[in-house]
Amino acid sequence: MSTQNLKTNWAQFIPLVTVFFFWGFVAASNDILIPVFKKAFNLTQGESQLVSVAFYVAYTVGSIIYMIISYLTKGDLINRIGYKNSLALGLVISALGTLLFYPAANTGSFPLMLSGLFIVALGFSLQQTVANPLAIALGPITTGSQRLTMAGGINNLGTTIGPLIVSFAIFGSATSGNTEMSIESVKTPYLVLGAAFLLVAVLLKFSSLPDKPAAVVEVEGEADNTRSSALKYPQLILGMIGIFVYVGVEVSTASNLPAYMEGDLGFATKDIAPFISLYWASLMIGRWTGAVEAFTDNVNTQKILRFIAPYLAFGVFLGINKFMDHDLAPFYVYALIILVLIFADMASKGNPARMLLIFSVLGIVALLVGMATDGMVSVYAFTSVGLFCSTLWPCIFTLAISGLGKNTSQGSSFLIMMIMGGGIVSWLQGYVADLTTIHVSYIVGVVCFAYLAFYAWKVTGILKNQGIDFDKKVSGGH
Repeated sequence: MSTQNLKTNWAQFIPLVTVFFFWGFVAASNDILIPVFKKAFNLTQGESQLVSVAFYVAYTVGSIIYMIISYLTKGDLINRIGYKNSLALGLVISALGTLLFYPAANTGSFPLMLSGLFIVALGFSLQQTVANPLAIALGPITTGSQRLTMAGGINNLGTTIGPLIVSFAIFGSATSGNTEMSIESVKTPYLVLGAAFLLVAVLLKFSSLPDKPAAVVEVEGEADNTRSSALKYPQLILGMIGIFVYVGVEVSTASNLPAYMEGDLGFATKDIAPFISLYWASLMIGRWTGAVEAFTDNVNTQKILRFIAPYLAFGVFLGINKFMDHDLAPFYVYALIILVLIFADMASKGNPARMLLIFSVLGIVALLVGMATDGMVSVYAFTSVGLFCSTLWPCIFTLAISGLGKNTSQGSSFLIMMIMGGGIVSWLQGYVADLTTIHVSYIVGVVCFAYLAFYAWKVTGILKNQGIDFDKKVSGGH
């Protein structure tokens, strides 16, 4: 990417973020499928987490397939077929996966359901490999992290809506009183989603997105980008582990929450969807807050937007749930917890390493509070983990690929591979829950956040040794 790109290219960025929406819609919907499948197929908590395993391990398999094809053809696959074609191909693959929900629902086959989710995520793997570095590339490097955060905010609009739509498809409206679960009702939203995948594939093909954008590079002299492989950069190696545990704690916190609310608090399965929606909306709230710097470089305007953006996102959550006829009374107190996010974001001062450290520590605090309490206090504590996970992906991704230069796309593929942590850590927490209790199992998330705090501290020194200082980059950009 040329360092002369001083502003975000909105005409290209806006079409790109549509795929981020889809990733969120499907990923969060899994949290509704897990308790439904658990009851319908008589699964243990660990077995029910195979939904997460199938979905997130597909990212790793997709990345490996991508690297094998690139190796055998002696050239980067994405660079050869183009960025737009790669996005369209990924969407078509995902659409094929949704078709499996039809026979799976008709025959009541759990393995076929898992196969459908696996193929959907296989397409997402290719899309993510392209879309994440592309989001960073469509503007100045100094606001690349904020741009990726903004795309994540659109992703979490999908995560907010997804659980509500899938829950409605299975149970009907919140006021219907229906508690019967129909596996066959799962197929309709996913077939509609498949049609949407194909439509967006066509639209992206004819959009103004660059087909072969320039590689993301650092300013000359800022970084050592002469190494022959991305794996020779310690920030990437440690960042790969960071992505693994980050996606792990983000997904496992939500995917095990329904079992906790049903088993320990006595919630009906159909009444859990608004809380799952709030969890994923929390990521949207945090990402809208963290993205304000991508809109303006005026410091005073940024300060105002930091208070407006999160409550605007919270308003979106309330509005959607109101439309779905859910009781909003339990959620108003959450407005106070959002203040913690705002002040933490201000304390980070736009530095991704500092933000990663602060938010990881807050994530540990939230989980420990949830484990030490019960009732609605514990639910709010576990849900607030979404707030503190909100900006970690762009922070880790930006730190991990900084200085990679010509190896950026390769590094991106390695990072996408580690999304499998969402499945592995979710299964691990489910396994620990079977051995102990759901309450105790959240210690797994505490360990994940502890590593992320370590990475935030360690990577700062690594990048400074390579001539990259984000405090200087941010101050220079604003």
